[in-house]
Amino acid sequence: MSFEEKMDNAKNRVAGKAKEIGGKVTGNKEREAEGKAQGMMAKVKDNAIHAKENIEETADNVKDSAKGFVKGAREDSQKEIDK
Repeated sequence: MSFEEKMDNAKNRVAGKAKEIGGKVTGNKEREAEGKAQGMMAKVKDNAIHAKENIEETADNVKDSAKGFVKGAREDSQKEIDK
């Protein structure tokens, strides 16, 4: 995700915590629950961002490994032809 999306998510996490605390202080259970929900959604989005980044990194590693394997196989085949 982009930097802007990450920052927006951080803003939502902080805003959710502020709502939660504000709800506790004023005794407004609905506001407190709304803040908790907003904070939990931010955590879910954070986890999704990290999962996506890990998947992309793993895919790149697999692609690089496959390229290396194919290159090695070609070199081995060429050595056999050259014999």
